[in-house]
Amino acid sequence: MARIDSLLSRTIHIRARRGWLDFDWRELFESRDILTMLVMREWSALYKQTILGPLWFIIQPTLMTVVFTVIFGRIAQIPTDGTPPFLFYLSGILFWNYFSGVLNHAALSFASNAHILTKVYIPRLLIPAAGVIAQLAHFAVHLLLFVVFYAGFWILGATVHPTRWVVAIPFAVFQAAVAALGAGLLVCALTIKYRDLRFALPFFLQLAMYLSPVVYPLSAVPDGRLRVLLMMNPMTAVIEIGRLGLLGEGSPDLRCIALGCTVALALLVAGLISFNRMQRTFADIL
Repeated sequence: MARIDSLLSRTIHIRARRGWLDFDWRELFESRDILTMLVMREWSALYKQTILGPLWFIIQPTLMTVVFTVIFGRIAQIPTDGTPPFLFYLSGILFWNYFSGVLNHAALSFASNAHILTKVYIPRLLIPAAGVIAQLAHFAVHLLLFVVFYAGFWILGATVHPTRWVVAIPFAVFQAAVAALGAGLLVCALTIKYRDLRFALPFFLQLAMYLSPVVYPLSAVPDGRLRVLLMMNPMTAVIEIGRLGLLGEGSPDLRCIALGCTVALALLVAGLISFNRMQRTFADIL
């Protein structure tokens, strides 16, 4: 009886978080079962009610690589650092698709999950975080596709070989995830209030791809301000490290890696701050 009286006498205060980065990280860790459920839902719903289903994981990057090979390799004759153009473009698409997939999921995650956010409470950061993990499965399938084509070109006598930089690829993928999540959270905070930005997102992603060394190598850009600006793109170091590790060609110097890591971390911090400020009114706006 005394225990019941003690429980009834407790006062629970519920108040909004005030700090810029005031997240309940323990709550996020304790909600890992919800994160697993969200990831499984993303995997099962992506190509639901499609004819070819998971085959789109293979068709989309293959067709895009063929188009790039014809337009940029044959017609524009952009150099590929001596590597087969098909593998050069496929390697760039491999890392770019992961980055754009995470960013697009994070940017639209709250608008597409309004039915959940307005009915039940879950740590809201779990929704964009689920995209980071779900897109890793897509990256693994694309990587397997790359290995298949890589083996075919190697059998045909192409001068491609992996280097010790291959061990740095997981860190490059992590950097891509950090940059994409940060940029996605920034866009998410804006699209909640300005809904028309979601229509501009595909255009900006397409433009950002051409501002990254997907269809051209970093070595083709001369020293100067333009090269420094390109190295500030966090995906520049990611793609160059990936190519150097997988194909043996790439030029990710220390300055490029340092600039890329700095910008990626800055994007994540800015995204978390914007997200934290906006999440207090997400349910009201949605």
